[in-house]
Amino acid sequence: MQVILLEKVANLGNLGDVVKVKDGYARNYLIPTGHARRATEAAIKQFEAKRAELEKAAADKLGAAQAQGEKLAGKTVQIAQKAGVDGRLFGSVTNFDIAQGLAKLGFEVAKSQVRLPNGPVKTVGEHPVSVALHTDVVVDITVNVVAEAD
Repeated sequence: MQVILLEKVANLGNLGDVVKVKDGYARNYLIPTGHARRATEAAIKQFEAKRAELEKAAADKLGAAQAQGEKLAGKTVQIAQKAGVDGRLFGSVTNFDIAQGLAKLGFEVAKSQVRLPNGPVKTVGEHPVSVALHTDVVVDITVNVVAEAD
């Protein structure tokens, strides 16, 4: 299916690109989330008419993400979990736990924006984590997992 992108999509294209994607990807993700529209002639003409305001909105989103990224870069989030004597956790620290920890620090981050390079954290200590605030803005933070006091 041919779609026209209404914003930048990672590994697919930039605003205004007409790309061919699988039907299910377009119907189930791109179109319902507002990332794209079917590339009919009427839709392309309508997009060209709105192009300037869409580019301005995309630039505003990027600017807001960069501002939040500057504040967030280098921060350390401390999370307490139950752990055994050998430093392994009973359970794990997931992107949801990290997003909650960031919310306590005053940063609104969706759990889907937290990128754990080696999967969920299962040991006590400091672990590097990436937070993708925008397709172009990825900042690194540190997650300090400590053993919970009984």
